[in-house]
Amino acid sequence: MSDTGPYQQQPRRPAGDIARNPQGGGRIGDAPPDRLIGGSDIDRPEQNVARSTSAESSITTNGSVHSRPREFEPSERSAASVAELDAAVVALGGRVVLRRVSADVKDGEVVAVLGANGSGKSTLVRALIGLVPLRDGEARLFGCPLPRFKDWRRIGYVPQRTTAAAGVPATVREVVTSGRLAYTGVLGRMGKRDRIAIDDALATVDLTDRARDSVSRLSGGQQQRVLIARALATRPELLILDEPMAGVDLANQRALADTLAALHSDGTTILLVLHELGPLAPLIDRAIVLRDGRVVHDGAPPPAVGHHADPAHDHLHPHAPEEPGWLR
Repeated sequence: MSDTGPYQQQPRRPAGDIARNPQGGGRIGDAPPDRLIGGSDIDRPEQNVARSTSAESSITTNGSVHSRPREFEPSERSAASVAELDAAVVALGGRVVLRRVSADVKDGEVVAVLGANGSGKSTLVRALIGLVPLRDGEARLFGCPLPRFKDWRRIGYVPQRTTAAAGVPATVREVVTSGRLAYTGVLGRMGKRDRIAIDDALATVDLTDRARDSVSRLSGGQQQRVLIARALATRPELLILDEPMAGVDLANQRALADTLAALHSDGTTILLVLHELGPLAPLIDRAIVLRDGRVVHDGAPPPAVGHHADPAHDHLHPHAPEEPGWLR
């Protein structure tokens, strides 16, 4: 395995050359990657991470510091932001997983969250939608503080390592139909609008001809597309997918990439958790890279290196948490 990891480290800026946080005059905070002892390092002064504006821009670790999380100011709350974390701290099982993470997703963007196993990628998106609680910091969806957000039909979520079958005999259409429960309720009747939404979702993932098939008969990649169709049945404005390429062969990765490209062209905002970009690389507007629960890069996607840069690379192998490289 290459000693540089999946992505090539970018050249550092000179000390003090700090990129501005696009949310406003502040900066995206990051602390030194020292060992956490009893969770105490979440309150240490944080160094700064630059948001890149081009493929040549990259990470800065020097500059002014601030020791307390910055609150959102009204002027910083862009109407175009659909999801935001500000100085978010998440602890799971007594271990701090996210350490003062600030990140956002703008309307119409395709954003990839990258990093090695255990870096906090999945926790970041789960914190955004309230699946794990924040110890500190703030999350907002469509400009609304997370505790007050109620319009969950605007968000489609495809979780990590979930099969569409889930041990229950069901057809493809039945699984996708369950995505309309946000509108109909458990006992509600499906109307014409619901049936059209289900048909459209199946067509988007190219599974119309498999609608009556048992989900258990589908490949892993096809099951992933069923789960995406279920999320699309609500016609969400923001689609979040956690490791959608994991365990999926190259042909189905490309099919997923085509599906997401079509959704993006229709105006859907997409947030993806990925270990590597693969066939999705042309779609990605911005990459947020995590290491040890901290943002170390927010900007243009870093280029892949080694075997990860091979277009024929099948991402079917596991990645150990200790994988070398700048994502470690």
